[in-house]
Amino acid sequence: MHFIEELREGERINEIYLCKQKQTALTKAGKPYESLVLQDKTGTLDAKIWDPSSQGIEDCDALDYVNVMGDVTSFQGNLQLNIKRLRKASEGEYEPKDYLPVSEYDAEEMYRELQGYVKSLTNPYLKKLAGDLFLEDADFAKRFKFHSAAKSVHHGFVGGLLEHTLSVTKLCAFFADTYPILNRDLLVTAALFHDIGKLEELSTFPENDYTDEGQLLGHIAMGMEIVGTRIRAIGGFPRKLANELKHCILAHHGELEYGSPKKPAIPEAVALNFADNLDAKMETMKELFTNVPAGNTDWQGFNRLFESNIRRSSI
Repeated sequence: MHFIEELREGERINEIYLCKQKQTALTKAGKPYESLVLQDKTGTLDAKIWDPSSQGIEDCDALDYVNVMGDVTSFQGNLQLNIKRLRKASEGEYEPKDYLPVSEYDAEEMYRELQGYVKSLTNPYLKKLAGDLFLEDADFAKRFKFHSAAKSVHHGFVGGLLEHTLSVTKLCAFFADTYPILNRDLLVTAALFHDIGKLEELSTFPENDYTDEGQLLGHIAMGMEIVGTRIRAIGGFPRKLANELKHCILAHHGELEYGSPKKPAIPEAVALNFADNLDAKMETMKELFTNVPAGNTDWQGFNRLFESNIRRSSI
């Protein structure tokens, strides 16, 4: 298979990809064309069908697997496929795992490591809250291992939610060991649950898009609701502790303009915000350099997420 990350300008290809998105539009001259986003596990590719009515172009829908023949071109610095022929692929012609971006780390190993942090909790209420999901609920574990942490930007792949949650939890455990002011059990539990709402905010692969509830509420509000419901099912759960945990979830984006309805007001919320932001930014930087050769230290241009011109370091 010719993966998207291996494509080069000037090539003619005949491959099967997942049609992630499809949209009909008009050229400046008023002629209809179709714009597609093709996907495999290595990335996505913009594609165009400039003459949808031509012979050899069959109809397809978003999330269909399609066999495309066309020329790889370049438009505004990005690769684009000019499709000459297209047909829907039949089952057996493709292996679905080749078309979904997947974490480079083993999901089972990551989940066992995450469970280790749950087992390390000493507060009985927080241990019960986290254990009921991460240790006892097999259906939840299956969903959590498969889900992404984002539609795009960072950790937008199978296992992304697990990978991000584990990284944030590890950072928070380190912060707790370094700064005695932090309540380790509260901070680690907040890290475990901080993005739990993304299970409902985003649909599963191959779609991996915002749900209606996700658009209306967002993962922070949805996560606090999930945690609140779980807390109410545990008899005697201390009210102050519950509110502190909810506050950490509400404030983990740090700023109102970044989607947090509250700014951090306790040490654990501050630490969680830094851990979440650090992991998200480092993963974003890693993904930005995926297709930049290791020895290439050329400036890559202004990036709006970092508000800076970026490049690889020299070592």
